[in-house]
Amino acid sequence: MLIGAHVSPAGGLVKAHERGVERGCDAVQIFSQNPRMWRPTQHPEDDVAAFRELMTDGRLEVVVIHAVYLINAASKDPEIRRKSLDSMIHALRTGDRIGAAGVVLHPGSAVRQPKEEAMERIVEGVEEALGASERCPLLLEDTAGAGKTIGRTFEELAELIEGAGAGARDRLGVCLDCCHLLASGYDVRDAERLAAVVDDFDSVVGLDRLRCLHVNDSQTPLGSNRDRHANPGDGELGREGIAAFLSEPRFDGLPALLETPGREGKGPDEADITWTRELREQGRSARRRAA
Repeated sequence: MLIGAHVSPAGGLVKAHERGVERGCDAVQIFSQNPRMWRPTQHPEDDVAAFRELMTDGRLEVVVIHAVYLINAASKDPEIRRKSLDSMIHALRTGDRIGAAGVVLHPGSAVRQPKEEAMERIVEGVEEALGASERCPLLLEDTAGAGKTIGRTFEELAELIEGAGAGARDRLGVCLDCCHLLASGYDVRDAERLAAVVDDFDSVVGLDRLRCLHVNDSQTPLGSNRDRHANPGDGELGREGIAAFLSEPRFDGLPALLETPGREGKGPDEADITWTRELREQGRSARRRAA
């Protein structure tokens, strides 16, 4: 498992790499543009080249891009839809340029429309965005289930993937967030219950589609449908749940990225990364004892 964190790309890609190394990360996640604005960030060629060279030295093994939260690929509003598609395409093209392992996307929300229509619009948008980029995978993230968000169940994620054409489908994967799983009603608070959920995911979506993990504890309880992140071990999942998630054998080799407030309230730092690795070891020890 590649333990890492979401880091700021302020100052450029090289600075983002530095922040990941300073924290002791194996992998990092960045936004492709300011998450509160539609304006895309245009990384200069020299910054991209320097970043790619740094990535070859092995200190960081993986970079993942998170598409901005403003995107709603299901929107019927022509302006929002166009901006959403432009932002998706920009993120994927940035992923192509920097060699990203994927672009994580919240699929969208069925605002003022039936769910099936919203899902069809998401599929259309995904196909258009993938068709306008070259290689980078698009990773659909499970959602906490607030309001009319799409992607709260494995069945919805599978329907979106299967709805895409063969060419687009080949580049589609999934990112699972343990906070979102709990909030949407999947009980992953210990190794046994997590294993059953992973079995369910495998039968509905397929483990071959799983490319990335988000490691966040939850401030809100099982089935709350509220996305409120807590530091690992400090929420409803607790130490046992986070340790189980980090030590699930079928997650080995995946980037596992913190998006938490951090002990100092400034996002994950080196101490948070160290603590996450300790929780993983606790989970692995518990599994060995139970075997």
